[in-house]
Order: sequence, then structure tokens, then C-alpha cells
Amino acid sequence: MINTTQNKAVIPMLDVKAQHEPIKEEIKQALKDILDSGQFILGPNVRAFEQEIASYYDIKHAVGLASGTDALYLCLKALNIKQGDEVITTPFTFIATAEAITYVGATPVFVDIDRLTLNMDVSKIEERITQKTKAIIVVHLFGQPADMDEISALAKKYNLKIIEDCAQAFGARYKDRPVGGIGDAGCFSFYPSKNLGAYGDGGMMITNHYDIYENVNLLRNHGTVAPYRHRFIGYNSRLDEIQAAILRIKLRHIDEYNQKRRVLAKIYTSILGGNVQCPIELKDRTPVYHQYTIRTKKREKVAAILRDNGISSVVYYPVPLHIQEAFSYLGYKQGALPESESAANEVMSIPIYPELETEKAEFIAGVVLNALKE
Repeated sequence: MINTTQNKAVIPMLDVKAQHEPIKEEIKQALKDILDSGQFILGPNVRAFEQEIASYYDIKHAVGLASGTDALYLCLKALNIKQGDEVITTPFTFIATAEAITYVGATPVFVDIDRLTLNMDVSKIEERITQKTKAIIVVHLFGQPADMDEISALAKKYNLKIIEDCAQAFGARYKDRPVGGIGDAGCFSFYPSKNLGAYGDGGMMITNHYDIYENVNLLRNHGTVAPYRHRFIGYNSRLDEIQAAILRIKLRHIDEYNQKRRVLAKIYTSILGGNVQCPIELKDRTPVYHQYTIRTKKREKVAAILRDNGISSVVYYPVPLHIQEAFSYLGYKQGALPESESAANEVMSIPIYPELETEKAEFIAGVVLNALKE
């Protein structure tokens, strides 16, 4: 029996303070060392973090950047995606995915999503490929790995590049391969709310292709090849030493963090399964539950009752990108991508983070169940 009479202490979507507490002394020492060294930009922590990420993913190259958005943008630049080109992606994601496409002058082409995984429906990609299509940005939404074998086969057939948007999927695996290392390049965000989160902005691009690595590495630092020597016009997108040092400490715990998320997800699914649509775990994939996202037509009622019980919830995402005002110039109309629009009306995410106690997860699930019965 789930006890829903628990005191109404606020349960947030994420508790960064709780994650900080066990590692705060390590972080204090790391920050002291940086301050004492006087090296704040592209120093030893950035280089070490890049090497550690490359090792973690068993990949050749990693480049620390200022944000996940920059990782996508500079990766597209490095691949020479430009005005007149088209890039296929999902409309059910954070706007940064499609923003990066527009930054290089290319056109986002949206493909509807699969109802169960909320990732791109691979059966609908091929019909959207044209002679202008140059790449696919695959989003592993909420930490759920996308159908990489099918997408890779299409990319090979049509000579397309694959960029994996792993902003929400650090450590997720597809058929025992870490996502981000399957396509031509993988892009990560270290925004504080992510599974591997910094204490500010940060990002990373990984690849096995030296030409992509070299271009992104130069682009992030004004195209600099030697002091005051610039191969091309670049940008200022550098992961700083402080964030790199913090992320190095957290990287040592990421597998533990992700496993705790999976344990909490199993608790939620065991209680809520059959009452709402829960995230699925396909046998060949290991998700990392950046969010635990359910679907229900009673979303507003459930959210209100959760709020009354001091429990946070968030809708990711209430308006799909194809009908956002910012993308109105693309000409999509309401009803064009029905699965994405349906999901936007029904999804809601409930708290899931490594420090969330089992009892609180059971309490949250119990409140959701009671709300559905009212």
C-alpha cells in the first residue's frame, strides 16, 4: 500500500544541492588548485577531461565547448552544412537542436515521432530525404536511445552525415554501444540539470573523424592554429577550467548516478504501468532517464494534485518545434505531425534524480495513481 499521507515537503524536479554535498570537498580542492594555478581557459583540466571523455566513450577525439548548443552548431559548421542544405531532425526536442541548423543557414526538416519512444519514427525519415538533405540530427530524447541501426542504414544509402544529440543521454547505450559514438559525431550538454551536469554552461563534441575534430577544435578558439595565426574565422566557445574540473569529479560517479535513475524508473513503472503510458525499455537499449516522462489525458489534473502534495512536475515539451512561432517560416500547420502534437498535449515529467529516496518515488507514484482515479 502506498502511503500518500506523507508530509508535504517539496520534492523538486532536481536537487543539485544534494548531489553536491558528498563531493563538495573534492570540488573545493579542485577550485583552489585552479585559482592557485592562474590557468582558467583551455588548461590542464580541459585537456584531461577531453581525454577522460574519449576514454569513457572509447573514441578518438573529444573537444570541450561552451555549451551543447555550440557543440551542435560547430559540428554542423565542421561538416560544411550551409545555406541551401537540409538537415532532418525531430520536432519534439528542445529548440537548440533545430536552432543550430538555422545558425549555419540550413533548413530544419522535421520528422514525426514514434508514440512509444518519443524519438524520431525511423519509418518516416526516408520520405523526407531530398537532394538537399545533407545530415540527420538524431536526438536521444530523455535519455532513450534512438533506432541507430535503421538511421545508420539510411545515412549510408543516401550519403548523409549523422550527428547524435546526446544532451539528455550521457552514458546511454544502444546494443552495448554508447550513444554519441555511433554516428559521425556526438554532441553533449553539461547544463546543470543534465545527468552529467556542470555548475554553469558547458558542452562537448566527440568523434572518430580527425577532420571533424580538427575543424571543431579550431572553430572553438577563433580558428587559431598558432598565437595570432588564424586559418579561418572562428568563434569563442571554450569550456573553462573550473567547469572541466567539476565535470571530471562528477564523471567518476556518472555510472552510479545513471544506475540510480534506472532503479527509480523501475519503481515508477512497477506502480504506474497500465495506468499511464510509461517510458519503455527495449531489450537492446540502456536508457539513462534524464527525465521520467509519462503520458495521460488527465495531465492537468495530475499536475495540480502533485502540486498540492508538494511535488514538482514539468511538461517537456508543450509546443513542438514545427508549430513554434520561431519556425513559422517553414510553413508547417497544426496537424502536420500528429504524434508530436499529441505527445505535447499529454506528456509530463515527474522527479527523477540519483538522490531521490525510494520512499519518495513510491509516494510520488502513489499520488499520481490517486489523481488518475479522481
